[in-house]
Amino acid sequence: MNESKKNIVVYCSSRENIPQAHKDCAARLGEWIGKSGNAMVYGGVHAGLMSITAQATHDNGGKVIGVIPKMFLYRRSELNDELITTEDLNDRKARMIELGDVYVVLPGGIGTLDEWIATLSHNISAGSYKKLVIVNLDGIFDWQMKQIAETAASPFAHGDVMCRMVEVKNAQEMIEQLEILTQEDC
Repeated sequence: MNESKKNIVVYCSSRENIPQAHKDCAARLGEWIGKSGNAMVYGGVHAGLMSITAQATHDNGGKVIGVIPKMFLYRRSELNDELITTEDLNDRKARMIELGDVYVVLPGGIGTLDEWIATLSHNISAGSYKKLVIVNLDGIFDWQMKQIAETAASPFAHGDVMCRMVEVKNAQEMIEQLEILTQEDC
């Protein structure tokens, strides 16, 4: 296994009934993480896009780090090379943010949106310019991106919010951005 260069935090769906294009994108991400010698940090469970990305990372020689709350230990994945147990979901989120060098937001539900906004907010508060790669596959995050842009342009938010995120529309753009971001000093 390659020595890890960066921790790539992946936020995504744990649901099973996901369109194939989304599964393919998750697999491409995991393949890239593994082959590039980076590590994947994720929610640690064996489900949905989480599992697909972890499997592809593992299959391509990458390190898989699961961060899982005690209440979900029964769902933990056997693919985890390292398992970090937390008290609850908020602790998990904080630990994942702390571990991350780059964050990837794949399609997901409310939990994914919560992780995205919490990471963005934390990075702004901490003065960190660690990037979030927002994979807006099939326009799933169009409304969220619009809302964040409008809020960023308002007097209620910092003007540099948008430069902390990179929006991509497909797996190829995602990989291209990750290649760039993992070469930069975070």
